[in-house]
Amino acid sequence: MRQNYHEVNDDWQLAQVLHSDEKVISRHAFKDVNLTAETELAMQHKYVDCIFLGCTLPKGFKRHITDSLVFPKMSTVFDPFRSKLYTAASLYEGYKLGHPESYKNCYDGIVYKHYLEEGKQTVNIKETLARSLHDHSISSALHYLLSFFKEKQVVGVMGGHGLLRTEPQFEQVARISKRLTELGSIMISGGGPGAMEATHLGAWMAGRTEEEFMDALNTLRTAPDFKDELWLDTAMQVVDKYPQKDYLSIGIPTWLYGHEPSTPLAMCIAKYFDNSIREDGILTLAFGGIIYTPGSAGTLQEIFQDAVQNHYLSFGYASPMCFLGKKFWTEDVPVYPFIEDMQRRGRYKNLILSISDDNEEIVQELIQFRDNDIKKESNT
Repeated sequence: MRQNYHEVNDDWQLAQVLHSDEKVISRHAFKDVNLTAETELAMQHKYVDCIFLGCTLPKGFKRHITDSLVFPKMSTVFDPFRSKLYTAASLYEGYKLGHPESYKNCYDGIVYKHYLEEGKQTVNIKETLARSLHDHSISSALHYLLSFFKEKQVVGVMGGHGLLRTEPQFEQVARISKRLTELGSIMISGGGPGAMEATHLGAWMAGRTEEEFMDALNTLRTAPDFKDELWLDTAMQVVDKYPQKDYLSIGIPTWLYGHEPSTPLAMCIAKYFDNSIREDGILTLAFGGIIYTPGSAGTLQEIFQDAVQNHYLSFGYASPMCFLGKKFWTEDVPVYPFIEDMQRRGRYKNLILSISDDNEEIVQELIQFRDNDIKKESNT
């Protein structure tokens, strides 16, 4: 296998490369960095089979480049060559607490407005290229972040965006997520409201006391629905009151559903333009299993998509499919008995299925799957 490109995403990494004794720098991908800050050093090297994405280059620098790709900066409201995932601070930069109307002036609001004006399915080739490059950059940053963890640590939660903060199941999802996070899991979701936000509330409050958890939950409950104008404010109040630096969770939202705000309670936010990349990404990253909470058409689609990749062992093994809510999944929307029956008949194979109303049963199903793998590794 040919050596991968070495990514250079910030000034510190750039300085390391430019201060090296190598006269020829090859197979490096420079992303959104300023080489003019080190012009003399930059000009001392030759660059072969490199990629320069939105970089600021010294005058005459291209004479030092051979067999390389150079993508210039692109004039748009978003950065197509972003080297890091978003955070609540970067996504909502410009938002003012107590002034919901300020959303239209924050980064997320500006990008969403631009997205709608250009068209969700625009034919503007410059815009589609910029969006594709942006989503590629987000995927690259996301996989780099997860490269520091074992893949079975990542657990996904799927469920309805309409789940109110005041509903019992919102608290249940948050408690499951809190427990899993404290046991070493990395929670991911679609990064929006409802069950998705509950996932990140639990992860955000990991390590906190019961009193602190309930205080945060009650703060959110004052604006139950994501359509409430203070929905975003109350989440930001929790973020400000209970800073989180020790536990990671990742929200993966999309501007296609930009009318549903991205939860600030996700530690990192991988926001995409292309929803198909985002949907597939959640399912293919959650190697540690997925918890399915009650939802509608979108959740059903995700269940069967997940079943397909588990059936075919698309990534080498199957991961748990945990259904939360016995009545919902066996009576209201009887997906679980259907999939069970299909597995008995051999139409589905390899699926690891469970269904429960009990938080700890769900937690233990996922932790045992993860830890059995770790035990196997330690015995080899």
